[in-house]
Parts: sequence; structure tokens; C-alpha cells
Amino acid sequence: MQNPAYNRLQAIFMSDKRWVVALAVVALCLAVGTIGGWLIAYLSPLLTAALVMALVVGMLMLRSTQFGFVALVGIVCLLPFAALPIRIGFTPTFLNLVLAVLFAVWLARLVAPLPPQRRGELKSPSGPPPELGGRGGRAGQQQDFVTSPLALPIVIFLFLAFVSFVAGLAHASPTPNAVRRFAEIVMGIALFFVTVNCVRSREELERLVLIIILAGFGAALIGVGLYFLPRALTVRLLSTLRIFDYPAGWGVLRFIRDDPSLPMRAIGTSVDPNILGGLLILVASLTVPQLYTRRPLFNRALAVLILAVMGLCLILTFSRGSMLGLGCALALLGVVKYRRLLPALIVAGLLILLLPQTREYVVHFVQGVQVQDLASKMRLGEYKDAFILISRYPWLGVGFVGTPDIDIYLGVSSLYLLIAEEMGLVGLSVFLAIMAIFFRYTWRSWKSMDPDPRLEAILLGLQTAVVGGLVGGILDHYLFSFPHAVALFWLYVGLAVAAARLTAGIPLLRSS
Repeated sequence: MQNPAYNRLQAIFMSDKRWVVALAVVALCLAVGTIGGWLIAYLSPLLTAALVMALVVGMLMLRSTQFGFVALVGIVCLLPFAALPIRIGFTPTFLNLVLAVLFAVWLARLVAPLPPQRRGELKSPSGPPPELGGRGGRAGQQQDFVTSPLALPIVIFLFLAFVSFVAGLAHASPTPNAVRRFAEIVMGIALFFVTVNCVRSREELERLVLIIILAGFGAALIGVGLYFLPRALTVRLLSTLRIFDYPAGWGVLRFIRDDPSLPMRAIGTSVDPNILGGLLILVASLTVPQLYTRRPLFNRALAVLILAVMGLCLILTFSRGSMLGLGCALALLGVVKYRRLLPALIVAGLLILLLPQTREYVVHFVQGVQVQDLASKMRLGEYKDAFILISRYPWLGVGFVGTPDIDIYLGVSSLYLLIAEEMGLVGLSVFLAIMAIFFRYTWRSWKSMDPDPRLEAILLGLQTAVVGGLVGGILDHYLFSFPHAVALFWLYVGLAVAAARLTAGIPLLRSS
């Protein structure tokens, strides 16, 4: 039943009397103009435009989880740290809002009562099952809960996270930001379930993979552009994001060892070069198979351009862990499937080693391997302190808020040591078990799939991207500390499982 107010408005604008329609249009224009002018005067033109855009995106997200995924990918790649210019005990970020709406729409679809005609379709013994989750996944449509071999281990991992968080409150008082960070990490991990349940068709999978690649390309293009612009202009452009709680001023620029006399590092809108490098690991690994598959998602010439920009941006970040992660991911991809990739990797490596333009990068990389620079020595000190903390609290860690002893601290440049610090060796073991199950499940699905070059390229790209992220995690912690990176990583895991189910021909409406 439609809303009576809506019916009255519709009757006015559909009236046969032209003067009534004209008067209604004038009143509407005056109302919109008054509200818009007030917003521009009270806020600013940029904030008003952002508010209008947010309202439009929010309405689209309420209609379909697919719009929610698009908004999520856009924020993760282009504005990962953007926050609303308000404070409610803490400053909510764009990522917080998108994740909240995405979860709410999915849960609404999951628990909504099924219309009588749809119940009849499900009970019908003949014909193919209806695609309740496909073609846009509108809110209000009920769907079955899709599980996978990873579901139970991830639930256990989330349960252990809550146990560690609560146990940690015994020695540290939670702050609003600490609680928000924990909630963001939990939601990022739980995004796996939303992804597996909402990406149920081949079209949805291909569309979302393409959006990730294009958004990552946009992030790399911004990173390269800001790097080569005059520094004063780069600072001015980045400082305009201060209204979204981004840092401003000359401090936004990053240099090797924080020394302005050394080369600058590309950051784009990711604030930190290592975070940008981690994003490029995931997106570049997903893009490379499109060069070699017989049925790419888009033109190969475009793929070459995208990868060239991503490769240049990654080099300009001077992120050694990210380069190592991407190199391992692509080497694995070349070994298991696309052998023509291996000579390209060798040529790329030789160019990096021999070109004079990359001399500073090679020196920086070698110093890291030989532990000659200050950053590498500090990382070793962090590892030593992390092992001390883990040895004192080995089972459940110290939680996500603070440490019980004054001589130890939370924070280490390693994904695995950070998990062990916060969730103990039990939590780390469950995480490693999840990854082992993930690779076993997706590998077996790939080996047994029917010939399908496009779906194969997507599955292999997602698998190797996860490998690259895990290798990069040896030397950095962003996959368990920065909420947008956590969300993107588990989005990849969920997409890979969805792709594996499609390769196996598993009916996506039934729980497995």
C-alpha cells in the first residue's frame, strides 16, 4: 500500500490543471533553493555537494546491496580515512556508515517475510530455483543463508576477538575510539558473510571485480599525479580534505625515513605510503590475470595502462613489504597458470635494477634487506618487544585497548605478531587455519572447474591477491589495524569463495 502523502503529491504533479502543476513546481524549486542556499551558507559548497551525494548514494544503498559494495569499494580505495565533520563521542567515518547500511540491508533481506507468491515458487517441484539473491538483490527480498567451509572458523575467530577484547578491559579502560576500532575490525571480518551471501551470480561477481580494479586504478592515478605535481600544490590539494578529518599542511608529505632531503613517497589519499602499497598489492594482483586470459573483463590495452600506472605508483611508495608481497603473488600466478608472466616479471625486475631512475629505490630496498637503515632497525626492535609481550600473555593476548604492563606496548609492523599480541597464539592459530582452509577450498575448486577462462582469471586473481596480502603482512600490520584494509581483505576472501562456488556449480540458494 502506498503512502497517502505520496499519493497526494503524485495527484498534484499529475493534475490536468496546468496552473496547479506550475505552482507545485515553483514551490518545489523554492523549497530546494532555500534549503540548498541555507546548507551552502551554513556548511560550504563542498560539504553541501558531499551531503547531497551522500544522500543519493544512501538511497541507492537502501535499494540494493550491490550499490553498497560499490560505495564500499569507492571509499576504501579513494577516501579510506574520510570522516563526517561531526562528533558523537567519536567521529564517524564514511566507512562506518557504508558498512552499517550494507549490513542492515543484508540482514533485512535475510529476515524479511517472503511474499506468498515467492513461497509458492520455492515450493514448486519443477523448474529452476528463483534467483532471490541475484539481479541487484533488492532490500526486502528474503534469501537463504549461504555458508562455506570458512564460516565456522571465522565465527570462532570473531568469538575469540570478543573474548580477548572483554578480557583486556580488566587492565585498560576503553575509549570511544578504541571501541570503534574494535567494532570496525569485527565488521570488516564479518563482511565475508555479507559478500558470500550477496554476490550470488556471475554477473554480480564480474561487476564487482571490475569496479575494484577501476577504483584501484583511480587510487594509483591520484597517487602518481600528486607525486609529480609541485609539492606546494600537492599540499594544497591534500589539505582540502581537512574537512573530512584528513591531516593538512606540509606534514601530509611523506619521505624516506621522514627526511625531506631523501626522495618523497607516494601516498595518494591513503595518508601512508605503506597503506597505499598494500592496496596496490590487492588490486594489481587481481588485474594481472586480465592480461593473459582469453576472455578478459575489459580491453587488454586498458589493462596494460592500468598495470603500468599501478606499478609506477607502487615503486613511488618505496614500500618494500608491498613490493615483496606483489612479487610473490605474481610469481605464484606465473608458476600455477600464466607462464608467460614469468619472463615479464624478470624483465621488470631487471629494469628496476638497472635503470638510473630507480637507483634510489634499489638502494632503499637493499638497505632494508641488510637491516642498515633506521626503519629496519626499529622494526627489529618492535619484533623483539612483541615477542616479550606474547611470551607474557601467550594464550588470549592483551586485547585491543591497552597493555597491563608499563614496559610493553601494543603495535608492531607485522600482521601475525599484531594478531598474537591482541588475540594470543590461539587467535593467531585460528587465523592461520582459516587461511589454510581458504586456499585448500579455492584451490580444489579451481583444479576441478570446467574450462572457463574468465571465471578462472577472477578466481586466480583473488587467490594470489590474498597471498600477496599475507606476504606483505609479514612486514606490515595494515590488514588487522586499519579498518578499510581489513574490510577489503575479507571482501576478497568472500569474493574468492563466491567464485569457487560458481566454478563448482553449487546452487547458490541453498545453504551448503
